[in-house]
Amino acid sequence: MRRDQYEIGGGTVIAYGHYGRPFLVFPSEQGQAWDFETNGMIDAVRPLIDDGRVKLYCVDSHDAASWSNQSVPLEERAHQHGVYESWILDDVLPAVHRDCGGFTEVATVGCSLGAFHAVLFALRRADLFPLAIGMSGNYDPSTWHGWGDRGDAAYFTNPVDFVPNLAGGHLDWLRSRLSVLLVVGQGQWEDTTGSLPSTTAFADLLRDKGLRCELDVWGHDVPHDWPSWRAQFTHHLPRFC
Repeated sequence: MRRDQYEIGGGTVIAYGHYGRPFLVFPSEQGQAWDFETNGMIDAVRPLIDDGRVKLYCVDSHDAASWSNQSVPLEERAHQHGVYESWILDDVLPAVHRDCGGFTEVATVGCSLGAFHAVLFALRRADLFPLAIGMSGNYDPSTWHGWGDRGDAAYFTNPVDFVPNLAGGHLDWLRSRLSVLLVVGQGQWEDTTGSLPSTTAFADLLRDKGLRCELDVWGHDVPHDWPSWRAQFTHHLPRFC
């Protein structure tokens, strides 16, 4: 399996594979680009990578300065997310396109807080990311010990806030463009992290707006943990590459 590691704009990107549909991979909370590899996620889908069906681009998080930084108000966390978004769009994505030989659509995937990133990037930039897969995500940053006054930055980075107000031509375009797959278990920590109620409620919200959203709820023996995400990743990824 081909593995290439890059330092891009102050962050790390690790590419796995030689050809195939490109996926931008977000780690779990405060994770690093190598987290999918060290937790067995890459080996779990290695046959797809070796067969040239998929190429995974794993990136660092910026959560310690943004959503996980409870010392600053939610609006500042959202502004810090904007720094991360700029890195992804201005530095990482052009590098992915160069590696792919030109502009191409890129899917997103992530687990835990990475699921939030995968879905948010697709909702905000479906022109670039028309498919998002979120595993065990919580999609409402205001529930993450948020405090302080909330302004435009917090609003436009919270899907639970802005999705209900989508309308008109932009909503019609998203309906024709975007596909979202939300996966969650019912086992340990899926409730205490808020992932189970948030995922099911957010799926209802997307469907109410007429957006393409598939919800896949796994059993009570499926916890909020890497073994679950390995199984879910292995189960679903072949459908999309």
